[in-house]
Amino acid sequence: MTRRNMHLPDSCHAISDVLNRIGDKWSVLVVNHLGDGPVRFNELRRRIGGISQRMLTLTLRGLERDGLITREVYPSIPPRVDYALTPLGRDLLEPVGALTRWALENQPKIEAARRRYDAGGKSEAA
Repeated sequence: MTRRNMHLPDSCHAISDVLNRIGDKWSVLVVNHLGDGPVRFNELRRRIGGISQRMLTLTLRGLERDGLITREVYPSIPPRVDYALTPLGRDLLEPVGALTRWALENQPKIEAARRRYDAGGKSEAA
């Protein structure tokens, strides 16, 4: 897709739809943590930290609905539930990983820019 085609209404809708899914606060973290293989719900919650049980449930349901993860229930007491990436979810690991690396590498620069801006200074782009 060329940059020109990205401005067509159907393209904008498709891009917006996907970014709404992966651009929320938790989806990228869930996808990253499932990149090493299947994980149980409580283990995933411990790994992520700061996410409520309800928010993790909603995030997992959304990712499952979009075909990015699978949910497998094992008949045991209590029931064991594993979450894993689908092939489509695995395809998402590369761009999500790139975004994660970019964020980690540039966080100090962003924080410095915020401090300058909040102190009344001008941004570097100006």
